[in-house]
Order: sequence, then structure tokens, then C-alpha cells
Amino acid sequence: MSRSAAADPVDPVPAIVADATELPLATGAADCAVAFLSLQDIDNMPAAVKEIARILTIGGHLVMAIVHPINSAGHFVGDKDDATRPFVIDESYTHSKHYVTMRSRKGLTMTYHGEHRPLQAYTEALSDAGLVINRLREQTSADTADKWHRIPLFLHIVASLQLPQDR
Repeated sequence: MSRSAAADPVDPVPAIVADATELPLATGAADCAVAFLSLQDIDNMPAAVKEIARILTIGGHLVMAIVHPINSAGHFVGDKDDATRPFVIDESYTHSKHYVTMRSRKGLTMTYHGEHRPLQAYTEALSDAGLVINRLREQTSADTADKWHRIPLFLHIVASLQLPQDR
């Protein structure tokens, strides 16, 4: 994807591939960073958040979306066509764990690897990095017949980097 973005014949975009815990950018180089559905897949998420904070300007924003921790903690049981079927958390919500999800659609199968972490793991990582949450949204389906109308699918957060004395 990075090569394609950089080679776009109409609107090339500078793109790099790097370790999320060692970004090749100067301190304070960015006024906004976006982590879209990636932080739940990064082994050392707190170090990645700290690195994002390092490259942000004071007042700069991290805009992030993750699989909602409730979503990664459990699963629906029962008839797949029943939008009212129960959502069950079999194990501890508060303990982190690796998970693998497989999805098939139109003859293609995708395997997703992620790390379930409780919400506190993310809020502590943000706070420890000097980021303050400005907005937090729990995204569900707008379709009341959809099972995901009752349980959040995703968590969207906007956080800003504060001066040390403002923390």
C-alpha cells in the first residue's frame, strides 16, 4: 500500500513503512497522527502510543479507532440469524489475550490476529504518553435488526498532547 501511495501517477503521497515504536520522524514533526484499527494489533501498544506522542506537536491530536474491548472480549452465541442472541464473555474482560478471527466472504478467507486489552490499557497508555482524551465514541450499528446494534463494534478516540505542566 505504501509503494502504491508513493507511486500514484495523479497524487503521489510520501509514504514510509516503519516499526510503530521507532518512527523515523522528528520529535514534534506532526500536528495529527491517525491510528486506524491498528493499535489492537501492535504487540507493544504502550510504546507505540508513546512514540506517537513523541512525534506530535504540543496540542497535536491522535485520532484512533480500535476494535472495541467488549467486542474482542466476547462473542455472540446461538442462531446467527437471531439479532437478539446473547453476547457472552467466557473469559476475563480485564486480562489481555491474543485472539485470531477468520472471516470468509465471496470465496476469500481473511485471518485477523489481534490483542484483546481492556479499555484501561488504552487510557493508561494515552495518559502515560501525555495525551488527554478529548472525545470518546463507542460505534455500534445503526440498524436495530443488527446484533451489533446492542454491542459496540469499535471505539473511536481523539486525544491531544499536553504540555507536561498541563497534565
